[in-house]
Amino acid sequence: MEKELHEQYEYARRRIKQKKRLYYHFVLFVLGSLLLFVAHKFLNSTVVTDWYLWIITIWLFLFILHFIKIFITDRFMNKDWEREQIDRLVTLQKKKMEQLQTQITNDELKQ
Repeated sequence: MEKELHEQYEYARRRIKQKKRLYYHFVLFVLGSLLLFVAHKFLNSTVVTDWYLWIITIWLFLFILHFIKIFITDRFMNKDWEREQIDRLVTLQKKKMEQLQTQITNDELKQ
């Protein structure tokens, strides 16, 4: 029981840390975007007119990937999901071993 409680605590701590990093990433994205916009206006760059939009778009794409990882992927593919998958694969492996064993014994009986 204590081990389960410790695992739940560790999972909660890890999820909070992930969400905290995501919120930090969001704040950094907003401030960085504002800084890029202001820098574009003050520098009055004429080489590539919308260079800051490209940077913001790529950064937004990375933020969306981060968001998907935290709130979609990690939410469904957590420790419980891993355990279920391992149990399912072990059960399949045991079934296959039993089938092979019965096949071997049947072959031995036929000879």
